[in-house]
Formats: sequence, C-alpha cells, structure tokens
Amino acid sequence: MKPTEVLFVCVHNAGRSQMAAALLAHYAPEDVVVRSAGSMPAETMNPVAKTALEELGVAILDGIPKKLEDAMVQASDVVITMGCGDACAIYPGKNYLDWKLEDPAGQGIESVRAIRNDIDLRVRLLLKELFPEKDFSESVIN
Repeated sequence: MKPTEVLFVCVHNAGRSQMAAALLAHYAPEDVVVRSAGSMPAETMNPVAKTALEELGVAILDGIPKKLEDAMVQASDVVITMGCGDACAIYPGKNYLDWKLEDPAGQGIESVRAIRNDIDLRVRLLLKELFPEKDFSESVIN
C-alpha cells in the first residue's frame, strides 16, 4: 500500500512546519512520506524550535528550510498550511488544512514549547483521521 504523503507549509520553513514534519515522522514513520517547505524560506532552522524538539528526543528530518515547489504540492495527499496564506497552489483531490498557529520566530523556549505542544496534539489528531485503525494517542510530551 502506498504511504500517505503529507506536506507542511509555513512562511520560513524554520519552525512550525519543521516541528510538525518531525513529529509526524516520529509517530508514523512507515505510514507517511513527510515534507515541509516555506513560501519564503529562512536560511536556517529556528534554533529554539530545534531545541524544543530535541527536548522530546524527536529527530529533526533534515532541518534545512526549503522553498515550496509546485511539485511538492502535486505529490502530496494532504497539504497543511500554517500562516502562509495563498502561497500554496490548489489542486483537486488534495486534502487542504489550515492550522492557525503562532509563529515561533523570535520567541523564547517557553512560548515555543507551547507551540510545539499544540502541533503535537494536531499531528496526533491528523494521524487518527488518516489511520483510524491505529492508536496515536501516546504523546512524546510528558
């Protein structure tokens, strides 16, 4: 069976989308192909977002912000935007979700942890929708 392909998109691909991609890959590595990209990617990943994931023992996929490309959207079954507005092309047959999340840029670790925790919950709810026969209720967050 073909794995479900999920694309997370935010503006800089340096925080929210990177955390979401890492968490999704952590929870369901064999069930999904995970990508993340940004409409205006930063040069590097947000170090506080990286720290927030590392605290949980969650591996960052590659931590390199990538430019959103049309082919990424075309290849995806689910496209989740996070504050990037209309930067993402719309194709029929794709499942589009828009997650309203605070931007971790310039924020301290406590604020970024709260954003990470929100993303963690949303990722596990997404997995429950995509794979109702599996249990993704166990969080890496204590």
